[in-house]
Amino acid sequence: MTGEATTSDGRAGASSGGFGRWLHEHALFLLCMAIFLLCLAGMAASGFQVANDERLDHGADPMPLFEYLRSGQFIEATFENWESEFLQMGAYVVLTVFLFQKGSSESKPIGEKTPQDEDPRTAKQGPDTPWPVRRGGFVLVLYENSLAIFFFVLFGLSFWLHAVGGAEAYSEEQTLHGLPGLSPWEYLGTAQFWFESMQNWQSEFLAVAAIVGASVYLRQRGSPESKPVATPHHETGA
Repeated sequence: MTGEATTSDGRAGASSGGFGRWLHEHALFLLCMAIFLLCLAGMAASGFQVANDERLDHGADPMPLFEYLRSGQFIEATFENWESEFLQMGAYVVLTVFLFQKGSSESKPIGEKTPQDEDPRTAKQGPDTPWPVRRGGFVLVLYENSLAIFFFVLFGLSFWLHAVGGAEAYSEEQTLHGLPGLSPWEYLGTAQFWFESMQNWQSEFLAVAAIVGASVYLRQRGSPESKPVATPHHETGA
């Protein structure tokens, strides 16, 4: 006996218990985080080389890696990207509450009630019901909007750290040319800051529009981001 479970379509599932089952149940999150860390390390290594090449071009001494990781260049490059990702996800979570796209798997069905619309105050409660639902009141108000709050808080923090890192990097470059630097608040008022933000924001919302529109007509068998392959184009939702 191998201890494997079998799914309804005959495929072998994860082990019935233990670490293998835990990995199977969390594989999507774990793989995405592993790719993120690898890409972040690659960004740090390549950015470190670029930063020191620039310093040598200006006759300055190269900096050690730890100093680069604390520098405005690395902070700015990191958080200007995180900022756009969290804005995209927060906006998408909120917009899909109210707006629809006929035929898209990314939209709720039009004119129909969905489980996501149900008021948790009238839901049947059990021992596994999340604590905020059982607690009710203001705690529940926060909890029922917590996903959007989470992304917008991360967006706000990333937005500010982008300004802090950008101001430091900009000021360092200004100093190399004998010019005064800027504070983060002053940097927020520059075209450079908004160029860095908008070049990322536009791509994020293009990506959202692309999957919303493409999922009307295109399919990916097995993906929850796609409608079933045989579903008519006009049917909305998964």
